[in-house]
Amino acid sequence: MHQLFWKKILLQNAGKAGRTTLWLLRMILPISLLVRLLDYFGLLAWLAGFLDPLFVNMGLPGSTAIVFITSIFLPLYAPLAIITSLSITLRELTILALMCQISHNLPVESAIQAKTGTSFQAMTLLRITMSILVGLLLNLILPPEMGMPLFAQSSMAPITSVGTLLFLWLKSSLHISLLILVIVFALNLLYSLLEANRLVPRVSKAIEPLLAFFGLPRNTAFLWLIGYIVGLAYGGALMIDQMKEGKVTRSEANLLNHHLAVSHSVLEDNLLFVALGVSLWWILAVRFGIAFAVVWIRRFWLTIRGRHVTF
Repeated sequence: MHQLFWKKILLQNAGKAGRTTLWLLRMILPISLLVRLLDYFGLLAWLAGFLDPLFVNMGLPGSTAIVFITSIFLPLYAPLAIITSLSITLRELTILALMCQISHNLPVESAIQAKTGTSFQAMTLLRITMSILVGLLLNLILPPEMGMPLFAQSSMAPITSVGTLLFLWLKSSLHISLLILVIVFALNLLYSLLEANRLVPRVSKAIEPLLAFFGLPRNTAFLWLIGYIVGLAYGGALMIDQMKEGKVTRSEANLLNHHLAVSHSVLEDNLLFVALGVSLWWILAVRFGIAFAVVWIRRFWLTIRGRHVTF
């Protein structure tokens, strides 16, 4: 009986993970190829030139505009590769880190959130707007002297041909595909085991006070945890499954999406920048504060429009 249970649960989750992975890759791979081509032909640098004046007002050198542009289109590993080749101070890195953490991989993540009932345009605009506001705010409150980052200068190997670009894209695509498959399978398996052992209600109950503080529905507890552990791309796939099963409503998912849009994947995202010398406390304080404000403003807006829902 025990072996049959494991065989059944593994097969079910393997099938579900495979379908979800294919769905994610149909969005991620074409976008990643497009951005690589835009970068290769110099269009990303051309677009970044328009942001130079704005970045100066945020206490950042104009050269960092390309980092923000890259982060909008791709996961954080891409802008990090550029950051480590720049000569910037720890103060500048802290501002840039928060901006990139709030606005990264938007075509993919906003598309995933759109699948759960939240507007693609609204989420994209929210995240870019919050990034700029955070940059302006941090430029006002951060100490003038914060030292230098921990990383050493390094030079990136140039891509000299479209053939090389396509080879590197195929190589990274294979890595991403395997990574997504493993993570999605692990998430689905974790949720199935928690549900089979009736642990989901206990986990949800334990973090209810925190969710209430952030203005989030109690039904979103497990999804909130997943979003904070692995981010929007993988967490969004699980949210879609829970909405199909009727465990989370569209209005509940919408509020959670507003929170996770500006604060998610606090383990991986934060560790990447902490490893470069950015203070973990600055990152957490800013992201939690923005997420708190966004959800409660959203709830106030729904209330005055007569669409308030009590959770």
